[in-house]
Amino acid sequence: MPPFDVAVVGAGVAGLAAASALAEAGKRVVVLEARGELGGRATAFRDRETGELVDNGQHVLFGCYHETFRFLRRIDAEGHVRVQPALEVPYLDVDGRRSVLRCPRWPAPLHLLGGVFGWEALPFSEKLAVLRIAPGLRGTAARVRETGATVADFLTWRGQRGRIREWLWEPLAVAALNEAPGEAAAGPFVEVLARMFAGARTNSSIALPTTPLHEMYAVPARRYVEQRGGEVRVNALARIRIAGGRIDVDVRGERVPAAAVVAAVPWFALETLVTGDVAPLREILARASRMRSKPIVTVNLWYDRAVMPVDPLSHDEFVGLPGRQMQWVFDKRRVFGESASHLSLVASGADALAAQDTASLVALAAREVAQAIPGARDARLVRGTVVREKRATFSVAPGEPPRPGVTTPVAGLFLAGDWIDTGLPATIESAAVAGHLAARAVLGHRISDIGHRS
Repeated sequence: MPPFDVAVVGAGVAGLAAASALAEAGKRVVVLEARGELGGRATAFRDRETGELVDNGQHVLFGCYHETFRFLRRIDAEGHVRVQPALEVPYLDVDGRRSVLRCPRWPAPLHLLGGVFGWEALPFSEKLAVLRIAPGLRGTAARVRETGATVADFLTWRGQRGRIREWLWEPLAVAALNEAPGEAAAGPFVEVLARMFAGARTNSSIALPTTPLHEMYAVPARRYVEQRGGEVRVNALARIRIAGGRIDVDVRGERVPAAAVVAAVPWFALETLVTGDVAPLREILARASRMRSKPIVTVNLWYDRAVMPVDPLSHDEFVGLPGRQMQWVFDKRRVFGESASHLSLVASGADALAAQDTASLVALAAREVAQAIPGARDARLVRGTVVREKRATFSVAPGEPPRPGVTTPVAGLFLAGDWIDTGLPATIESAAVAGHLAARAVLGHRISDIGHRS
């Protein structure tokens, strides 16, 4: 077997972003994925009864995901995502009344101010409160991080209360951080706000994949790597062995020669990935083992008819459900086209819900859909499924272990993943950032100097 320049272990967003960047730079890459499909924690599966491809959780992107879009452009997959021209979020209150936060096409952050002041769901006093949070976000994240404050603390300090807090800031925080505002650290949240509401207007625009997740990026990334002389292998359970300062990769006993290795696995998988003389990695492994995981629950509901839009004039692909346990509902028919026919309801920060049984969660989601969406009240529920990602993200609570960078004390071994220290919470953008950082670090070490191991 001819040696590879780089072995990338893990075929999620981080691993495939790193692999494609290295392939773009002319390196011969092998990607090793332990499971039978690509995509890691952002993938899809085929429902056994309907035959539809179902995402293992609804993933939403924002226009400020610049590294994600750079990755998608590289692999010719940017067309698999639809980006709003400006931020627009429809809501249904507990009585089923619809309102829309619709930002005008003004420069940021004026577009946010215009959207909030035009949002009929808010009393005027709360609209004024946005003036206390929008300006000066740049540079605030580092100062807030030093205080150890939570998101709830930050919102209180900035005078955010009432419906603007309950409908806008807290749902955004929970969606971005996957943790309750009273638990999550404010620093990553302020970083997200700064990226969304500073710079270009479209930084805050919501972007939805128009294909199942693995088709959105994993399949095109595989094609990109293979067209440039690399390989992508599934069902390839890899181990990274460290001995005498050297690293070797094997897959079920078969050695895979590579000059450098990128370990692009989640925090909870790193300890079992590396074997041998792991003493140089002791601190990194200890921190990873102490990182707490947080769940996301997604309930998929199939009805005997289309139940959205909520009114003839709306064209909602998703709707916020404030005041309910399921926070968002996505109409997959609107997003994917007629190849899909189900609703996908998402609950982030779902510690309590994740412990409930499937029947209870399906009943809860169907009840909340019926309360919110008139079209669902006379429809018959045909099927319901639940996806529990118990380790969907890592906790960003104050006091969590520091996250590592992409380099390690072991020569030729690099890390990637959404859990790397990118300044962001566990998002697709954090994974893409880490993948690109790892690729740059590999290239900076000059693979020819590391030397192929024979």
